[in-house]
Amino acid sequence: MNYDLIVIGSGPGGYVAAIRASQLGMKTAIIEKESLGGICLNWGCIPTKALLKSAQVFEYIKHAADYGINVDVKGEPDFGAVVKRSRGVAEGMSKGVQFLMKKNKIDVIMGFGKLKGKGTVEVTAADGKKAEHTAKHIIVATGGRSRELPNLKQDGKKIIGYRQAMALPQQPKSMVVVGSGAIGIEFAYFYNAMGTKVTVVEFLDNIVPLEDEEVSKALNRTLKKQGINIMTSSTVESVDTSGDLCKVSVKTAKGTETLEAEIVLSAVGVTTNLEGIGLEEAGVKTDKGKVLVDDFYKTNVEGVYAIGDIVKGQALAHVASAEGIICVEKIAGQHVEPLNYNNIPGCTYCSPEVASVGYTEKAAREAGYELKIGRFPFSASGKASAAGAKDGFVKVIFDAKYGEFLGAHMIGNNVTEMIAEVVVARKLETTGHEIIKSVHPHPTMSEAIMEAAAEAYGEVIHL
Repeated sequence: MNYDLIVIGSGPGGYVAAIRASQLGMKTAIIEKESLGGICLNWGCIPTKALLKSAQVFEYIKHAADYGINVDVKGEPDFGAVVKRSRGVAEGMSKGVQFLMKKNKIDVIMGFGKLKGKGTVEVTAADGKKAEHTAKHIIVATGGRSRELPNLKQDGKKIIGYRQAMALPQQPKSMVVVGSGAIGIEFAYFYNAMGTKVTVVEFLDNIVPLEDEEVSKALNRTLKKQGINIMTSSTVESVDTSGDLCKVSVKTAKGTETLEAEIVLSAVGVTTNLEGIGLEEAGVKTDKGKVLVDDFYKTNVEGVYAIGDIVKGQALAHVASAEGIICVEKIAGQHVEPLNYNNIPGCTYCSPEVASVGYTEKAAREAGYELKIGRFPFSASGKASAAGAKDGFVKVIFDAKYGEFLGAHMIGNNVTEMIAEVVVARKLETTGHEIIKSVHPHPTMSEAIMEAAAEAYGEVIHL
């Protein structure tokens, strides 16, 4: 078949790009080797959130008395049922993408896609049969997978990645999580809430190391109170899996310590899926595991583009989707702006949640800005008190000279739903005073953004 556009990979970058292309009148096909929706919908963001919701419900039951509710039957997690629900949510989302493909008249070609000559993609089906399809434009959106360290090889049973962590046959009594980014912390929270003894090992000085230091330290304190053992400035040297329990050798500032656990979860990031897809044969340039592209995701080879985890920028679903839309609209000849990677929100869905966008305080100072910083604790929020969720705060950072909204960092209940306000504000070049004078509804958690901005300028009311 001949198309205007072929997309290789149906994750949140690929399927969104395909839909936008169809909307713009392109005859479009998408190639997927496994399940529509890619890792995000099937083994990443969506099913993880389903697991975390189950953990949150369990936490509610355990603390029901705090809300004046007497629960006669003691709540016990049914781990198999929790996993089953998560898988069901993922399957439903994948079927939703199938519907969107049909609705937008996009051809779905199941199989492994490989660049094969100018404007040609070879697809190998599950039965080994090969077929070739041509297109004027080809977008490569093959995503990433769990990164493996040389001394932490995953066997899928005792040393696992995020994919296995989402569907273990039974709940482990103990687990060591290596890495404290969003993936590691979310799983640490989930398994701890379910009753697993969890230790987190982080190489750097702070957990969630990309976050503002105040947020990292606050989350560390809260997770420790929840019962999670956290070891920072520590390195996993080796794992002995020969016995019933894994023996994890961890190097710390005080020496080497051996931890024992049923499962070791490697959460040290993702690596790109570039192997075997014909990049070298096509002459597409790569560097350090990333495809080199311009601001509109065009590679050095005419008619070939790349988006998502395999290119520059944050390896996040919403980034991939934005890149896919920009790429397709540029192909269609529309006037588009390059993506501002400094205005991408990041979220971690543990409890309390973490959300941020823009400069951290440290990064803003290093960039030479003179700062106005405001903080508002949820302990002073009426809505947070009523919800029984007083942990955490909002921290906002402004340029003292011009009032530019440099960044925001939040930790607390539901803050992942609040961060978009700051993303839009920064996109519109809103100043601190404009945030203060924008009336926020009361009582809400989101008032904390206005109050934090007011605190930065000495106008805060409720502190």
